[in-house]
Amino acid sequence: MFVTVLKWLAAIIAVIGAGAYWFVSLPQMDPLMTPERKACIEASPHYVNGQFVPETPHTPVTPSWSFWKEFLFPTPGKTIPAVPMVAEKTDLKALDPQQDVVVWLGHSSFYMQLHGKKILIDPIAATYASPVPFVDKAFDGSNVYGPDDIPDDIDVMVLSHDHWDHLDYDFVRAIEPKVKHVVTGLGNGGYYEKWGYPLSKIAEEDWNTPVKIDDDLTVWVLPARHFSGRMLHRNQTLYASFAFITPDRKVFYSGDGGYDGRFKRIGDQFGGFDLALLEDGQYNENWASVHMMPEETAQTAVDLRAREVVPCHNGKYPLSMHDWDEPYKRIVAASAGKDYYLATPEIGQVVRIGDTQQTFTHWWEQMR
Repeated sequence: MFVTVLKWLAAIIAVIGAGAYWFVSLPQMDPLMTPERKACIEASPHYVNGQFVPETPHTPVTPSWSFWKEFLFPTPGKTIPAVPMVAEKTDLKALDPQQDVVVWLGHSSFYMQLHGKKILIDPIAATYASPVPFVDKAFDGSNVYGPDDIPDDIDVMVLSHDHWDHLDYDFVRAIEPKVKHVVTGLGNGGYYEKWGYPLSKIAEEDWNTPVKIDDDLTVWVLPARHFSGRMLHRNQTLYASFAFITPDRKVFYSGDGGYDGRFKRIGDQFGGFDLALLEDGQYNENWASVHMMPEETAQTAVDLRAREVVPCHNGKYPLSMHDWDEPYKRIVAASAGKDYYLATPEIGQVVRIGDTQQTFTHWWEQMR
């Protein structure tokens, strides 16, 4: 009897081990780390003692029990809406390509047109922003756009970092024929190469590096104060923010990251921005160095000398304990009296860059 129990126990352990090995070996998990890519990473001054580190050191990240409770079992009407998200689905393919516009696709995903160029930022349509299909479910009604909705001629797609709520395996693979260039931080090109993108499309760079797409568009890879990793390997790819520079427009995208002095430096470097797409959501005092509070987002806009701001990193996934609509309320209050124009579009609503006469509702109030 004892021997039989041992055999069954060994069999169970073997099955669990095989399942775990299969799971961590899925192509979604880690980038292709070639010797050439590894050498570029190790040559970076921001790669210290075996990992990327931000310019301003992190404070300890200490999730509480209440965080894990809400993360695993979000409360309707609190961390997730009690009703479906409102949206105004614009046909991206029907937009006049000569118009400078940005369309929020939910969370931190954007479609943008600048000087005739088509730009895609951190596209995601995953039902679950996690490696397992039962954690961090998208809000009902928030998955409005998918790969089929993306125009066929994207000039450049950028990736700020490799977390599951920014890098969508299925989406990225599906749109490869539509994308001419990918710009991202060091190491992240390994995902795209592994997932079928030719190396000729991929530019993976260190901070403070310009990538010239053509004479009319340069994308700068800039610093961020965040962290990276899909599951087992942490901070082996570089998190980043971006500046998009054309002859007549300057746009900044923050990606994720805590507040520090880099925004003032970036604002000075580029002489201000026409538009800033800024993180505003999934914050908490327990991890204040990796996500900005809304009041810090407002200060970031001032530091950048932004004329217009669209907040993001909200409206789709419950990654913190704050009420799902709190980021909107706090950024509206924090923006009062500031020199920039705050635009608060619904998912899919077109924002005309530079048109500060365009009006937006407090749509989240309709959902209470």
